[in-house]
Amino acid sequence: MDSVKPVEKIVDGVTVTDTIYHTIPAFQFLNQDSTYTTNKDYDDKVYIANFFFTHCPSICPTMNRNLLKIYEQYKNDDQVYFLSHSIDFKYDQPSVLKEYANKLGVTNNHWNFVTGTKADIYGIANQYLVFTAEDKNAPGGYDHQGLLVLVDKQKRIRGAYDGTNDEQVEKLQKELAILLQEK
Repeated sequence: MDSVKPVEKIVDGVTVTDTIYHTIPAFQFLNQDSTYTTNKDYDDKVYIANFFFTHCPSICPTMNRNLLKIYEQYKNDDQVYFLSHSIDFKYDQPSVLKEYANKLGVTNNHWNFVTGTKADIYGIANQYLVFTAEDKNAPGGYDHQGLLVLVDKQKRIRGAYDGTNDEQVEKLQKELAILLQEK
């Protein structure tokens, strides 16, 4: 993953290697409640982002069920939020996203399901370093990675995990717990 770049710098006359994490830029999307969700809503929050579409016949149901397990664990923790971007900008309007969130069992505003223009959604996917594309030959008409992207309180990507793989989801849970201990 290209989200972490080692850099050398001189500290007290000694060359040290440090890490620069890829940072998520400002954004604004319409959520399942027909209100705008922006990067400001995630200030001082750790969050997990992903890309899906509500009528996905392949990886999305598994990915979101696994994300739901983490949500259930942290839904009352004001430090942890969730952000699911629909890549089906044509069909997944706020009312559809609301129904999807309700069926999944989301009960508070800690998990936003968002939509936007094609350019905005696919542009932010690139910023999360997640592949997304319209593809008439793919199941459901969209091709995308099933990554769950862990973002820290400074909006830096700290890891990406296969949301369909139980071992990767467990690794995410462990790394989320460690991240929450950081000041």
